Amino acid sequence: MPEIADVDVIILGAGINGCGTFRDLALQGLRVVLLERGDFCQGASAASSRLMHGGLKYLETGEFRLVRESLGERNMLLATAPHYVLPLECVVPVKSLWGGIVGSAARFFGIKARINDRGLVITALGLRLYDIYGRALRAMPTHRIKGKRGLRQMLPGIARSITGAGLYYEGQITHAERLGLELVLDGEAANPQARAYSHVTLCGVADDVLSWRDAAGQTTRARARVIINAGGAWIDRINAELGLKTALMGGSRGSHLIVDSPDLLAALGGRMVYFGTPDGRVNLIYPFAGKVLVGATDIAQTDPDTASCSDDEVRYLCAAVAEVFPDIPIRPEQVVTRFCGVRPLPRADGDVGSVTRDHSIATVRLTDADVPVHCLIGGKWTTFRAFSEIAADRALADLGARRKVSTKGLAIGGGRGFPRDAAGQDAYATRLSRIGGISEARANILMWRYGTRAEGYALSLRGRGETMLGTLPDFAVEEIRHIAATERVGGIDDIIHRRSLIGLTGRDSEAVRAEIATVIATVVAALPQRQSA
Repeated sequence: MPEIADVDVIILGAGINGCGTFRDLALQGLRVVLLERGDFCQGASAASSRLMHGGLKYLETGEFRLVRESLGERNMLLATAPHYVLPLECVVPVKSLWGGIVGSAARFFGIKARINDRGLVITALGLRLYDIYGRALRAMPTHRIKGKRGLRQMLPGIARSITGAGLYYEGQITHAERLGLELVLDGEAANPQARAYSHVTLCGVADDVLSWRDAAGQTTRARARVIINAGGAWIDRINAELGLKTALMGGSRGSHLIVDSPDLLAALGGRMVYFGTPDGRVNLIYPFAGKVLVGATDIAQTDPDTASCSDDEVRYLCAAVAEVFPDIPIRPEQVVTRFCGVRPLPRADGDVGSVTRDHSIATVRLTDADVPVHCLIGGKWTTFRAFSEIAADRALADLGARRKVSTKGLAIGGGRGFPRDAAGQDAYATRLSRIGGISEARANILMWRYGTRAEGYALSLRGRGETMLGTLPDFAVEEIRHIAATERVGGIDDIIHRRSLIGLTGRDSEAVRAEIATVIATVVAALPQRQSA
């Protein structure tokens, strides 16, 4: 029987909220353990619309606190994670002047209403409020209104029925899963008593002792004074493994497509189009990694393990795009990837689309021990830091400890020291090229892939340059090997789908997997096993 380790906090689930809370608690000097059954940010956190946004549509439901918080956090992320969070110009097309006034007013007062048309007046009012709530740490221009002629000049392929548009800015995240990983690595680097474990199986709890088994079959046992359930849509299932019966969660499936359509990509002109459809939903289209991301559906999903993007959802999303760009149809073969996640929404009756996206914490206690289990419900990518701070403060209060460090304005991973202007970025790319013996063009790619963490990789090259993969000529043998050796990789899937955009951009194949397997074979075999807590 393995010895029992005493820790302060155990976090169950390494989605973005779990990763953020882990970093926060690690910075406070606590003995904190993070457990994840898969890879870091593998579940719903890997299946979002990949936007850092305030939530323009939440204004219609009167969730002003959430919008204000989201906009402040969005602006902060543009500064703390500038290597991954970038400004994105957005277009809200309109087809009328007064459409949506009655429906928006009804929603504001809590009356169910479908909004089939958001006109220019309601759009302009919403964007004005957006500007007001986004004043804190403002990092992007305020909104503008375009008439039909100006819109046609900007987006010549847009549907003739669209008579104008509102223009504003949001943030897009280029490498979402990597940002989650960097939070984990930052937490471990800041505190040797903070340890994160992926690919583990929770074995249950006896009294106040939690046990888990890693991929090698090693069992670890630990006693925590506080447990944080950050399992997202799986919260109730995790609670069941702890001997607790809860019914807190009511998931919503959101599906997205990655489309390889040069015509649609060109028609967007680098912008996102955020638009309503006749069924009352709001969808989006924007350039992503040289392709186009289309989203998103909102369908009740009771079992998160069976969630998948259906053919009907693909047809729905393609039809939605045709509402905006009727002359650029998406052909089936152009859909290179479809993905979905289950939003960790609170259980509620009625239309899942109207359930709040705000975050909250529900607290239960272990049956045979006086140990609080704080369940993190809801939330979204943009507000992960603020939600993590709330969760960390709750744990600190339980422990009778005080906060030592604030995460406000704290740079994340490769965002530390990342140059903010073009001249600085050019200079940094030049420096990387000299260190690694690579071209400046290649150094620029690495800089935007890894931020300032690219410097560690460049140093490992010792000026000898790189050998590019045969199946993926934009990735190097040395690069993949470095990822496997330094980024907590549990297998090929982690590299293809979380440490890179290989899978998301539709380049996962047997040939790619075979080459990566050969590259990492000796590295993975040589990796030291993490010591038990």
